Amino acid sequence: MIDLRPVGYVIGLLIATLGAVMLIPMVVDISRDDPHWFAFLESAIITGASGGFLALACRSEERNSLTLHQSFVLTAGIWLTVPLFGTLPLMLGAPGLGFTDAYFEAMSGVTTTGATVIVGLDALPLGANLWRGLLQWLGGLGIVIVAMIFLPIMKVGGMQFFRSEGFDTLGKILPRAMDISSALIRIYLGLTIACASAYALLGLSPFDAAMHALTTVSTGGFSSYDASFGGLPAQAAIAGSGFMILASLPFIRYVQLAQGQGGPILRDVQVRAFLRWTAYAVAALVAYRLIRDDLAFLPVLRETAFNVISVVTGTGFALGDVTAWGHMALVLLVMLGLVGGCSSSTVCSIKVFRWLILLGAIRAQIRRLHSPHRVQPIRLDGRVVEEDVISSVMAFFTLFMVTFGVLIVALSLTGLASQTAITAAWTAIANIGPAWGPEVSASGAMDGFPAAAKWVMIVGMFLGRLELLSVFVLLMPRFWRG
Repeated sequence: MIDLRPVGYVIGLLIATLGAVMLIPMVVDISRDDPHWFAFLESAIITGASGGFLALACRSEERNSLTLHQSFVLTAGIWLTVPLFGTLPLMLGAPGLGFTDAYFEAMSGVTTTGATVIVGLDALPLGANLWRGLLQWLGGLGIVIVAMIFLPIMKVGGMQFFRSEGFDTLGKILPRAMDISSALIRIYLGLTIACASAYALLGLSPFDAAMHALTTVSTGGFSSYDASFGGLPAQAAIAGSGFMILASLPFIRYVQLAQGQGGPILRDVQVRAFLRWTAYAVAALVAYRLIRDDLAFLPVLRETAFNVISVVTGTGFALGDVTAWGHMALVLLVMLGLVGGCSSSTVCSIKVFRWLILLGAIRAQIRRLHSPHRVQPIRLDGRVVEEDVISSVMAFFTLFMVTFGVLIVALSLTGLASQTAITAAWTAIANIGPAWGPEVSASGAMDGFPAAAKWVMIVGMFLGRLELLSVFVLLMPRFWRG
């Protein structure tokens, strides 16, 4: 059997830390004489005490590295328990949500999905909006660290291609993980400060600049306005587009860049493909909109580029009404949302690495039809891709599409319209944020969804954020036998 004490110890420490983070929005509310500050104090006490007791109960004198099995349990446990305690301020204070809605909002935050059930964000206390932003920021940081340390062993995320460059973590979860984590935290924090500074220089208030920096760099998409970026100065969309792209690139490349190695990020095949595909999509949609409607070029370019980047990075910010672009544009946006960003970034979805492997496998298969006796190795970035990597990627694609279909059926059975069910399943499993359909409110909130639909989406967000396989492996009896 798996010894779960080290897992409980780490989760307890993280929960206690989460309780301390709750004091930040509490101070914001106190500074504005907002009575909702007391809800954060209560939540901080409950969360801090619970985390502390769990850590003490699971504390051991042994200081061994986490095993592979413990790492998988820890990853899933974090993304289940952090949203659980993250619900407390949303239930005890404004907006006073019930448990289902509060857990949906917290799970959407921690998984950096960005879907919301709250209408009236403009009137929400600053502390509550800041708490939503902090949940996304912490979730974005957490998934970058998990992607670097725990997921390479599954060979489906692309991180194995960094091993030859001195970043192998397999079998060295501690203390090597601490070195990598500290470097990633510095990069992540630096990007957040730079983003907040850019927003402030472009006219955003200090709070709006900080709030939207937290949710931009995490590619989360929560906003303090129902109109999202439509409630901010027009030039903020330009900075937002740039930082969403920066957050979608491999963070490990930023670590190399900070060490004076600028070549790897320029040569990275993922980076080049991601930027190229995004540019193609923006150009195609701008041309389509200009042909379809009589509109001015620059506003169309700014609005289209922002929304395309927001969807392909899984951020979920909105600028204007994309449903007015027509059905073809919406179909293209859904397809773009399934692309995602690069490995070792805050972006979820399928990711560019897997698409490159899939396209390479298709090309190799077509060549085999022409020359069946010729060896056709799949290469990526000049390296031959191992067969087990190809098999893992193919398995991921299959599992992703099957899970996507199951979510659509499950959401349809709750009574949602077909368009709503499809886009809600899409936004959940790819952690994107928006959904479109008759049950979605004018502000994009999903408050009108049945409770069953919200729980289906919660499951989808959880599965999508943790790359599916790292969750489904926990359902295998053999896994628990050690």
